[in-house]
Amino acid sequence: MIHGAHVLLYSHAAEADRAFFRDVLGFRSVDAGHGWLIFALPPAEVAVHPADGESSKAGDEVPASLYLMCEDLKAEIKSLAEKKVVCGPVSDVSWGSRTTIQLPSGGVIGLYQPKHPTALALA
Repeated sequence: MIHGAHVLLYSHAAEADRAFFRDVLGFRSVDAGHGWLIFALPPAEVAVHPADGESSKAGDEVPASLYLMCEDLKAEIKSLAEKKVVCGPVSDVSWGSRTTIQLPSGGVIGLYQPKHPTALALA
């Protein structure tokens, strides 16, 4: 029986990005050894989108993007700004309002307030 999911983010500055997840986003973690932190994520869901020419691929890995979800995007952006985090421009799309968060490594993750039904309560 599958009981969880493990998301991998590849980083050119793993220590800085780990500190960001721990200190700025406040995600709790366990140390898997030698400072290798594994973070507990909020409840999650997965959606399968068709691949297009813009999808990236790391080796033979399946292309993926990480979007964190929130109930009030404006409030979350304000909270992040208080922690000196600059979010990208907000865009309203059919499925929600979204922005981006740049990680210390230069990598980018998404943040959005969904307009669509979510599967979070099903877990």
